[in-house]
Amino acid sequence: MIKVGNLPFDGRKIYVQTMLNVLASDVEGNVRQALEVEAAGAEIIRVSVPSMEDVRLIEALKKSVAVPIVADIHFNADIAVACAKIGADKIRINPGNIGDESKIKLVADACKSANIPIRIGVNSGSVPKDILAKHGSATAEALVDAAMENIEALTRNDFHDIVISVKSSNVKTMIKANRLLAEKTEFPLHLGVTEAGTRETGLIKSAAGIGSLLLDGIGATIRVSLSDTPISEVKAGRDILKALNLSPGVKVVACPTCGRTRIDVISIARELEKRVSGIKKELTVAVMGCVVNGPGEAKGADIAVAGGNHEAALYIKGERVKTIPEAEILDVLLKEITEMK
Repeated sequence: MIKVGNLPFDGRKIYVQTMLNVLASDVEGNVRQALEVEAAGAEIIRVSVPSMEDVRLIEALKKSVAVPIVADIHFNADIAVACAKIGADKIRINPGNIGDESKIKLVADACKSANIPIRIGVNSGSVPKDILAKHGSATAEALVDAAMENIEALTRNDFHDIVISVKSSNVKTMIKANRLLAEKTEFPLHLGVTEAGTRETGLIKSAAGIGSLLLDGIGATIRVSLSDTPISEVKAGRDILKALNLSPGVKVVACPTCGRTRIDVISIARELEKRVSGIKKELTVAVMGCVVNGPGEAKGADIAVAGGNHEAALYIKGERVKTIPEAEILDVLLKEITEMK
């Protein structure tokens, strides 16, 4: 079984990761950001190590956070070896750009000695020219061929602690590639829609791509790649897992509102989501605008409100317990969430 740090990739849990975006030369800035994303719920942190001098980042991060650190390396096998020796929990490479067979063996041997896995990363921009020529473009089949070629590059050097990712900015291509790869290999897969875009667009694309595969039972770890902060990536990843019932947390169900609504459902639900984001209880809370669907949703929720005329009926475990003024709805919900076992 493959482990990254103390995290087993055994299919029982999906791990959320992100990548730091502070300049590699800024060690203090990277440490500060790593502490922030760890507090936000990141379970694996990846950091780019572009030069030999930047290897010091690995040691600094390992001293500062408890979550596993992944060193992202391109083009230079010696940097990968140094990161493995200094304590990285995983090395991310593309064997196609790390050098010839001797360089691949160098990295494989270093990771084997350190007892850490290697993640092979393939995306639309890194497919070898001969494979592109065969398929005509970076199709799902081309991504899979490139991944299998890279797997062979490691296994023929007797290295088998492998995690694989095949990513595309095209959601359909990413989904198809991962489904095909899952049929060909049992190595754990890291999921992501690469270059997904801004927070809003990127979350939608990532939820569609990552979510579809997770529902198929495919994937061991995920990264939501956003043109935003790493904290936004972590929050988005956790929200996807929570929506699929793959991660503990308070789930907020809220109606879209209509002309019958007489309470501010939107503001209440939005603020409630913020306040409960760090609570790990397995609870469903429904904020409904009126009595049409409110009582029905309340039966399926642990805690619920169904709006009236600037007031709401409070339900606990499907039973109506009292009516509360609109101004008190948020505070009452938070109190019930805190007290519920």
